[in-house]
Amino acid sequence: MASFMWCCLFKVLILVSYFLICIESKSQLMSLNEDNWDLMLNGEWMVEFYAPWCPACKALQSSWEEFSGWSKDLNIKVGQVDVTASPGLSGRFMVTALPTIFHVLNGEFRQYRGARDKESFISFIEEDKWKSVDAIPGWKSPASFQMSVVSYFFKMSQLLRDLQIATKKAVHTRLMEDYGLPTWGSYLIFAVATIIVGALLGLLFSQVAVCTIDLFFPPKSMSPPSVKQKHKEKEIELEESDDDVVVEDDIVDENTADSSPVRKRKARKAD
Repeated sequence: MASFMWCCLFKVLILVSYFLICIESKSQLMSLNEDNWDLMLNGEWMVEFYAPWCPACKALQSSWEEFSGWSKDLNIKVGQVDVTASPGLSGRFMVTALPTIFHVLNGEFRQYRGARDKESFISFIEEDKWKSVDAIPGWKSPASFQMSVVSYFFKMSQLLRDLQIATKKAVHTRLMEDYGLPTWGSYLIFAVATIIVGALLGLLFSQVAVCTIDLFFPPKSMSPPSVKQKHKEKEIELEESDDDVVVEDDIVDENTADSSPVRKRKARKAD
C-alpha cells in the first residue's frame, strides 16, 4: 500500500514538473508589436512574423514554442509579431510571405530561409550559420528612416481600410433597414459608387502626375528659326536653283548640237 502511494506521488510530481516546464517554455516566447519592437535592436533575437489565419503559421507554432524553450541555453530571445495587429511592422520589415523569420544581432537583420523545425533553428544559432547569410543592406534596414516612413504608410492604409469597412457596414445596414433595399440592391449601389469614385480618382491622379512631370521636366519650346538658320536655308535654295540651271543648259546644248547641219565631205576621184 505504501509503495502504491509513493508510486502515485512520484507520477504526480512528474506531471507537475512537466507542466511547469511547458509553462516556462511558453513564457520564453515574447510578443512584439508597434510599441516594443525596438527591443530586438539589442542582443540576439529570432523573430517570426505570422498571422492567426495562416495555415503554415499554425503548423509552425508548436516548433517555434519548443525552440523558444531553448532561448536561455542559446543566450538569445525568441519573439513573434502578429502582422494583423501590427501592420506597420510588416511594412517596416517588408514582409511579403508568411511565416517570415528574421535573425537579429545588435540591430543587424538577416532573413532565415532554412528548414522550419526546432533542430534547424537550434543549429542555426549554435553553429553560427547566420554568418553565411548576407545582412539586409542599410537602406532597407527596418531601423532606417525610410523604412519608418514605409511603416507609417502601412499603418495609414490599415486605418483607411478599417474605416472603409466600418462605413460600408453602417451604410449597408441603413440602406436595408431604413430604405428597405434588398441585399443585391445595396451591393449594386456600392459597386457603381466604387467605379465612379475610382474613375474620378484616376483622372485626378493622372492630371496631378502630368502637371508634376511638366514641372520637373518642362517640354521643349518651339522657338522660331534664328537669322543664321534662315540664311543657311536660303543658301541651300540658291545652290539647288543653280544646279537646275546648269542641267537645263546642258540639255539646250545637246539639242542645238543635234539640230545643226552636218557638213559632208565629198569623196575624191581616183587618179
